[in-house]
Amino acid sequence: MEKIEHIGIAVKDLNQANKTFQKLLGIHPYKTEVVITENVITSFFEIGESKVELLESSDPNSVIAKFLEKRGEGLHHIAYSVNNIYDEMKRLKTEGFVLINEEPKRGADNKLVCFLHPRDTNGVLMELCQEII
Repeated sequence: MEKIEHIGIAVKDLNQANKTFQKLLGIHPYKTEVVITENVITSFFEIGESKVELLESSDPNSVIAKFLEKRGEGLHHIAYSVNNIYDEMKRLKTEGFVLINEEPKRGADNKLVCFLHPRDTNGVLMELCQEII
């Protein structure tokens, strides 16, 4: 793993959360994106070498909608940048971690992504990210 790529925060209202983070960070999001496969709308703020991703559900049955219903707004996941997502998935599986998806899928911000089950990572959802070239 190279670095923390981004921290994902689940929000109820992306427009309101964008305003809050603009005030907090003193910058505007560099990107807003609809991720149809995950039923979310995201926005990204770049802070140094890392990012903050805000996630709003676009479907009441999405993972983010269920997360918000159960836990409310807040930290959803921590994403780590990797050079080769396939190798990293294999390594982590060998180490005993449970992968939520067995194959990487296309995520936001031009990334291939894979999630690790939070029961194996002290209750925090972890994401692996590799830039799509």
